[in-house]
Amino acid sequence: MKISKNKALFLTTALMLMLTAACQSPEARFFPSWAFTGNIKADAPAQRWTLNGNSGISWNVAEEKSLPHYDHIEMAGLKSASLISYGVTEEKTLVMQRHVIWPMLRTIPNNTHASLAHNVMEETRPQIKADGKPVTAYYPQEISIAGNLEIDCSTDSPLEIKRTSWPGIDVPGLIEEWTVTNSSSTAVRLDVASPGYSFTTKASEGVTGAYTITASTLEEFSEELAPGAARTFYFYITAAEAGKPKQNIDAAAQVQARKDQVSGLWNALVLNTPDPVLNRAFQFAKLRASESIFKTKNGLMHAPGGASYYAALWTNDQCEYVNPFFPFTGYATGNDQSINCYRLYKQFMDENYNDLVTSIIAEGEGVWNGAGDRGDAAMYSYGAARFALTYGDRDIAEELWPMIEWGLEYSRRQLTPDGVVASDSDELEGRFPTGDANLCTSSLYYDALISASGLARSLGKKEESIRYEKEASAMRQAIENHFGAEMEGFQTYRYFDGNKKLRSWICIPLTAGIFNRAQGTTETLYSDHLWFGNGMLTEAGSQTFWDRSTLYAFRGALYAGETDKTIRYLTDYSNKRLLGEHVPYPVEAWPEGNQKHLSAESGLYCRIFTEGLFGIRPTGLRSFTMIPRLPSDWQKMELNSIKAFQSSFDIRVDREGDKLKVTVRVHETNTILEHRVVPGEVIDISL
Repeated sequence: MKISKNKALFLTTALMLMLTAACQSPEARFFPSWAFTGNIKADAPAQRWTLNGNSGISWNVAEEKSLPHYDHIEMAGLKSASLISYGVTEEKTLVMQRHVIWPMLRTIPNNTHASLAHNVMEETRPQIKADGKPVTAYYPQEISIAGNLEIDCSTDSPLEIKRTSWPGIDVPGLIEEWTVTNSSSTAVRLDVASPGYSFTTKASEGVTGAYTITASTLEEFSEELAPGAARTFYFYITAAEAGKPKQNIDAAAQVQARKDQVSGLWNALVLNTPDPVLNRAFQFAKLRASESIFKTKNGLMHAPGGASYYAALWTNDQCEYVNPFFPFTGYATGNDQSINCYRLYKQFMDENYNDLVTSIIAEGEGVWNGAGDRGDAAMYSYGAARFALTYGDRDIAEELWPMIEWGLEYSRRQLTPDGVVASDSDELEGRFPTGDANLCTSSLYYDALISASGLARSLGKKEESIRYEKEASAMRQAIENHFGAEMEGFQTYRYFDGNKKLRSWICIPLTAGIFNRAQGTTETLYSDHLWFGNGMLTEAGSQTFWDRSTLYAFRGALYAGETDKTIRYLTDYSNKRLLGEHVPYPVEAWPEGNQKHLSAESGLYCRIFTEGLFGIRPTGLRSFTMIPRLPSDWQKMELNSIKAFQSSFDIRVDREGDKLKVTVRVHETNTILEHRVVPGEVIDISL
């Protein structure tokens, strides 16, 4: 058994994390004072946004009664990310701040948060004149999101201006398309000049010296605009090492690249249910989960984002949360990143089985391990085994197998006399107590053993498959014996020995297929102790929520068969996240982080449907089980263009009396697999 490290270290770490935003320089503060998501006005509409016909969502500002209102959204490309704070004042004028981050331009000290970042305020914009008079006031009429952020404005002139913002796909910066329309009945002289903004950092603050940030139009011009005519031009915010040639941006190519990225993701792994909000929220989450991938000196790296976490990898966000999702989409960049992620951790798997590092930072040039062992090896093996199975490539599976085994052996060596896995903390890194052994780490280890057994069987490793299956059985019983408890009258789990308060992470066993306390656990999760209207509290009696535990809870509850109640809560949650006060993605946490749109949480949202609603569990490189959970008031549901297991296929579930008809259509061979099952029955699918 491993001896726990000093818990004071974790409290210090948590405090440092919470103070990160406060310690930013004025140039790098990522949220302006007005972009605060915590308070909701009493007269705020329950649903501020609506679904539109362009596969997006829209906010009708022109008819808005509840103002001011402010929000923020994050977008990312391969070389930069942007956290855009935007809003409308009581006077209905636009406010905006673009916080742009360049992860591969490293600052000193070169730590987790050392990505070059800079604020460009609303005042720094193209200088537009109508008949010689500067346009100074912008009045948003409608704001839309469909991959990009689009703001339609009237102005204090005859001109109407549409502004569309998106991240450069393979150029470092934020790009804005400005379309100016003459809404008057007479011609207008239009003059457009660049703001000419430039800022150079100190050479002593950059790993490779000084960096220059510029905000400029791609062209300046003066021309007559006829009544009803429109003129489009481009504005960009970019950065480079000082003295380097000016970045050449092909605006048309970047427009098309973003369109291709968005449409490609939205047309793969398509959810079709009777609820259009769930369908659209799933569609949006696929994009956010996939776009936050950066081209670093050590290969592709997915990153949480949030203006803090880039060009780095974590055993939870990447290895555990989002990587197992990418094979379902067929997104090559996501799959390649996942493989690179798992490979990069190999160098830290030594023969003495020391703690696996929590995070690989600074483009792979450093590490962060300030929270001790969070159950990182269990997180790694859990994610790598699920990814290898779902990806379905034998060569990749063989390559990852030794690392998966290393993680399992590490966890085995941490077993306590009670048979559960000891760890210093969990993914919250000491923000809440976890004792010497927590439920999350042991449940992830159990799930990893199940997946490893199936993977070993696919690779012809019969002895290993049998051994891991036996170890999983023992761990399942140890979880019940050690963590199973009555808490506040519910037959559920204590999170650790000595735990007196209900915790939302009690959902973890459900996601791993441990259902013997499913009823009591789901009752606990949806009780007033934990559900507070905007998700689940991390701990009963607190005011803190982290979406990740809510998302795990939805997935686990659906997988366990608590279908109708979960769909009601999931629908409420999805309406709030997609159409409410802070849109359009799942968030990290509150009050910490101001509900940032961290990327991996969107991956967890999608897994509610793939692994929860449809109950897909990979069992081999070409096989999986399903437990479809069709809500009682739905007649059918579909998951189309699934790209997993080196195949492309659709799943459709129809209600036929008291049974479910499950149809799997394999695209390559046009093979139709049909099963008629009673609800809750496990289906074995072999491709």
